[in-house]
Amino acid sequence: MIARLTAARLTAAAAAALVASPALAATGPFFSLRNTDFIVLLAFLVFVGILLYFRVPAAIAKLLDNRAESIKSDIAEARRLRDEAQEIYASYERRQREVKGQADAIVANARREALAQAEKAKLDLQASIERRLAAAQDQIASAESDAVRAVRDQAVQVAVAAASDVLGRQMGASDRSAGIDRAIDDVARHLN
Repeated sequence: MIARLTAARLTAAAAAALVASPALAATGPFFSLRNTDFIVLLAFLVFVGILLYFRVPAAIAKLLDNRAESIKSDIAEARRLRDEAQEIYASYERRQREVKGQADAIVANARREALAQAEKAKLDLQASIERRLAAAQDQIASAESDAVRAVRDQAVQVAVAAASDVLGRQMGASDRSAGIDRAIDDVARHLN
């Protein structure tokens, strides 16, 4: 159909070329081989005839139709790819939101654990301080009792020495020895 329309247009163009004013402006008879306008017209008509004989307009129309179909299929493919890309983009956005939510949950959990660990460390430190204080108090009490015992022992030694000295001046040798033995027994009973 396109070939028929093209052939009709070419015929109309050839007829217009025959009636054209430059062809009428040439000198001498128009239908002579010495007239260049006539030769150009004949060459043009032969060229158009060759094109029509080999169905070049139909081939060109077929190529254009094939190209149009190719473009339509490319457009359809591009739309399909765009829709697919939009779906992938939407899935990535959903995934990003999910990952962001998971990251927020991980951070919140880490904060809770850090606070719990800090609280536990604080309680452990406080318990350690209390244990050390108790150990220090025990050491102080032990040192105090050792000091009291040492003072008592020293006081007993001083008292025994003083008593021996006093008794030694007041008593004789036999009385001294019996008095010392009694004093030692008394002190031993009081200490135990």
